[in-house]
Amino acid sequence: MQKRLVLNQQQIQIILKRFCHQLIENHDNFENTVLLGLQPRGIILLDRIVEELENISGKKVPAGYLDATFHRDDFRRRDFPLKANETKIDFLVEGKNVILVDDVLYKGRSVRAAMDAMIAFGRPQKVELMVLVDRKLTRDYPIMPDYFGIRVNTLDSQYVVVEWASQGQPEDAVWITEKEK
Repeated sequence: MQKRLVLNQQQIQIILKRFCHQLIENHDNFENTVLLGLQPRGIILLDRIVEELENISGKKVPAGYLDATFHRDDFRRRDFPLKANETKIDFLVEGKNVILVDDVLYKGRSVRAAMDAMIAFGRPQKVELMVLVDRKLTRDYPIMPDYFGIRVNTLDSQYVVVEWASQGQPEDAVWITEKEK
């Protein structure tokens, strides 16, 4: 299987810092802004961003984890049952600016499902999307990120793999690989 490195640890760190500065610039003190990491892979990126934001700003940033498993359009079409992840949101999103955070934007299906799931916590004033990797030519839904680390052109025969040192990988990295046949 061929693997091509797209982002290394240093590049990912630069992107995380850029994300934080963009968020501070656009949302100032986070009085009316919350961040939601999409389960399961978006929460690692969210945790890194929240840690960095709090280091830079010195302020607590409201953040939570959102699972959209039961809101997916393919939920009942799978050969095996999907296992839900934990939703951990201890605040309402009513009237707030919500930033959805995920690692890779592919078809847009997870983001659409997340917006449906988020409504259970109130009607947000505005929703923005932040992703580390935007696979820009693969959308099924007209969804575009407001913040992205890198845009890549990929084929349907390829995967984007995000590795995190916090999950036991040697270092943070983003790879494009071929699907196994």
